[in-house]
Amino acid sequence: MSRIFPDSKTFVDMKMKHSPEETLKKFESMMSHIKERPPPPEKIKRFVEDNFDEAGSEFEDWNPVDWRKEPKFLKSIKDPNLRKFASDLNDIWKLLGRKMKEDVLINQDLYSILYVPHPVIVPGGRFREFYYWDSYWIIKGLLLSEMHATVRGMLTNFVSIVKQIGFIPNGGRIYYTMRSQPPMLTPMVKIYLDDTNDTEWLKENLWLLEKEFDFWMTNRTVEVEKDGRNYTLARYYENSRGPRPESYREDFMAAENLHSEEKEEYYKEIKSAAESGWDFSSRWFILDGTNKGNLSNLKTRYIVPVDLNAIIFRNAILLAEFNDMTGNLDKAAKYRQIAEEWKEAIDAVLWHDDVGAWLDYDILNGVKRDYFYPTNILPLWTECYDITKREYYVDKALKYLDKSQIMLNLGGIPATFEHSGEQWDYPNAWPPLQYFVIMALDNCHDIHAQRLAYELSEMWVRSNYKAFKANHSMFEKYDATVSGSGGGGGEYTVQLGFGWSNGLILDLLNKYHSSLSADSRFITTTLDSSPSDLEDLIPNTVSGVSTAGQMMTALLALIITIAAGFIG
Repeated sequence: MSRIFPDSKTFVDMKMKHSPEETLKKFESMMSHIKERPPPPEKIKRFVEDNFDEAGSEFEDWNPVDWRKEPKFLKSIKDPNLRKFASDLNDIWKLLGRKMKEDVLINQDLYSILYVPHPVIVPGGRFREFYYWDSYWIIKGLLLSEMHATVRGMLTNFVSIVKQIGFIPNGGRIYYTMRSQPPMLTPMVKIYLDDTNDTEWLKENLWLLEKEFDFWMTNRTVEVEKDGRNYTLARYYENSRGPRPESYREDFMAAENLHSEEKEEYYKEIKSAAESGWDFSSRWFILDGTNKGNLSNLKTRYIVPVDLNAIIFRNAILLAEFNDMTGNLDKAAKYRQIAEEWKEAIDAVLWHDDVGAWLDYDILNGVKRDYFYPTNILPLWTECYDITKREYYVDKALKYLDKSQIMLNLGGIPATFEHSGEQWDYPNAWPPLQYFVIMALDNCHDIHAQRLAYELSEMWVRSNYKAFKANHSMFEKYDATVSGSGGGGGEYTVQLGFGWSNGLILDLLNKYHSSLSADSRFITTTLDSSPSDLEDLIPNTVSGVSTAGQMMTALLALIITIAAGFIG
């Protein structure tokens, strides 16, 4: 609150030099000797410098032992400029590696970071710890880089946390442990198994994947009535009190003029939006039944999202597959039944034949959310529809995308077409959303869809390559309107690194290794082009296809609040 750091997250990531009890006593002593309220920033800064170590002091130097300078996939990339690009991204893994000091295990009450036994690859920038759904794309890249031991360690870290608290938190800090993120752990395990066939790891940890699935079934589901029948679907739902510690000032100021109960509702909604990974977006606004408004109109808990439910369907299918692999046929049948029920619910509540896509559902008003999001076709990726009617769904989806003019921008598909100023709105284009659309289209077994997937990949790779050449950095997000430009908006400046951006580019360069080029080509195709014409254009690869922690969080929040002069 005193703004001694530009980013609220900096303070809550710092290590205490003394016990929580002693630190609090020192703070109370300082406050008793200061008459001004709020206390002067220089006094707060001195207190912090005397009693806290810098953010990031929990890590020691670490070089991944399984890193290779020239992983095999590099040789297959035909374009020499893109091959060099991929090699440079492979080098960045070493910069993003983090290993915790043993002191974190011994003195956990002095740190906000969650201890995990194995090193991790982090997103980068202000994101010094692991993040849940980011790790899916990081792991895809690491597997291409042949860093199997690092990936195994990261997955083991995740299941160790599930064992402790029952789910994967938003990120690797105690202040994240009341919310999750899109449940991508089971898909992470799938791509790891496909690459390594490490069934021993699966046998040992399958019950923990099931435990995480149960968390979502128990804590994040809601009954939705449609056409006289009730269906169970999932939503994002964080119900804890108070502002987010990592964005304490931002949340406090945003809710400053609200009454007490309204404040708590706002805090719950903003944390639920953070759980979605889309923090923040007009996607979660409800104002008079529309997506207009601002953060004060967040109603995340009242929206049933397409992507979350399609991912949960996929997780049920994968858990059935994993139980088949380990010989538990009864459990496999159980998860297939859950998947069938989920698919039926998604079709009844979220699919809209007149639109040609799946749409989020507004529980508050009982209406569909007919707004473009890239995730509106994500069920094509997870195959959460009647496969016997594949051509019907694919044809509808292609016409929907054509009508939405997703190729209009040169820098990727925007998260939305809403100009709200939030970072998950126009004009920002995000790596996970590009991936979902590209893989959804590629998974359609349709020549037109696969051609569109390739064109979107080409556009995204070239934008990232152009930005990398200019800045020698990868961004967290990009500007859809300008090829080669980083995105903007939100609560913090654009972040460099960047884990999921690197992983996606490596994945696309590997997938289209013989066809992508760094130089622009002007080839136009339409949905009316003949299959034979399109086959000449599509690359061959396309068709082959803790208590102490809680105490510290409370202490940090108390110090911030007291320092602002709102208590005492």
